[in-house]
Amino acid sequence: MKSGSDLKAKLVEQALSEGFVSCRICHPWDVPQVPARLDAFLQAGYHGQMGWMAERSHWRGDPSVLWPDARSVIMLAESYKPEHNPIEILQHPQLGAISVYAQNKDYHDLVKKRLKRLARWLIAEGGGEVKVFVDTAPVPEKALGQAAGLGWQGKHTNLVSQDWGNWAFLGSVFTTLDLPVDGAEVDHCGSCRACLTACPTDAFPAPYQLDARRCISYLTIEHNGPVAEELRSLLGNRIYGCDDCLAACPWNKFAVAASDLRYAAREELKAPALAELAMLDDTAFRAMFSGSPIKRIGRDRFVRNVLYAIGNAAELALLPVVQELTGDPDPTVADAARWAASRLS
Repeated sequence: MKSGSDLKAKLVEQALSEGFVSCRICHPWDVPQVPARLDAFLQAGYHGQMGWMAERSHWRGDPSVLWPDARSVIMLAESYKPEHNPIEILQHPQLGAISVYAQNKDYHDLVKKRLKRLARWLIAEGGGEVKVFVDTAPVPEKALGQAAGLGWQGKHTNLVSQDWGNWAFLGSVFTTLDLPVDGAEVDHCGSCRACLTACPTDAFPAPYQLDARRCISYLTIEHNGPVAEELRSLLGNRIYGCDDCLAACPWNKFAVAASDLRYAAREELKAPALAELAMLDDTAFRAMFSGSPIKRIGRDRFVRNVLYAIGNAAELALLPVVQELTGDPDPTVADAARWAASRLS
């Protein structure tokens, strides 16, 4: 029977061999600050339409409630560092800007398979029971990541590391094994405000606070229905997610390359033409984004985003494309098309 420290050393080695860039451990109860912060976030209404955050706040606020038998949380980071400059496309308004993480395969599937392999290895080596999570359950991954020493929650609220910047997916393995824990990471943001000033919609009421209702990632992915008119022009050509605050972080100079080639951008998603995307029907949309996280928002919400981008493009040649969609069966798409037409004409 391996000692806890021996098992942990082999676990870290195994995690790195799976492609993770870092593996650290904490207890489920090492995030006592989360309930109060989550409550303040919800009370301010910053979660917008994400009602599930309030409905499951008792789990999200206290990981030990999610699975009371768990004694250790293994936190893992997997790099998806882009090979290209994700901000450059913002200079080409007739093209659509898609967040780096969504330019190829759905990370949920890729990371979860790696987590499951690591969890099976852990059971074989040390016994116990496990549960794996990757952004699909009420787990405060970023807070746990800081408690485990993966990195710290930066002023943009995302996890940042001195070793791999902030281009990383987080995953966790909860286990009944009592493993040696790592110390929490401290904040290294200092006086830097690069991520805050980079935000196009001023979505940060204060450092370390995010109002999702103004965040472009929320507006283009989670928000259902029309986007407030005063925000539409600020979306620019961002049609799925936003990388501005992440790309601005100076700690990315230490970012490591993604180990999985399936995170590399598909050529057709690096700089897609807005005119072509606007004409996608449901069948074509599903075919184009099969295996992509974009597929889950559906054709209507996606085309809504594309129409806002067209309205911001100031390309009169796109007017016929927009006019054809003013009578779309989906009222939000039709509304976005009329707005874009008014901007273009």
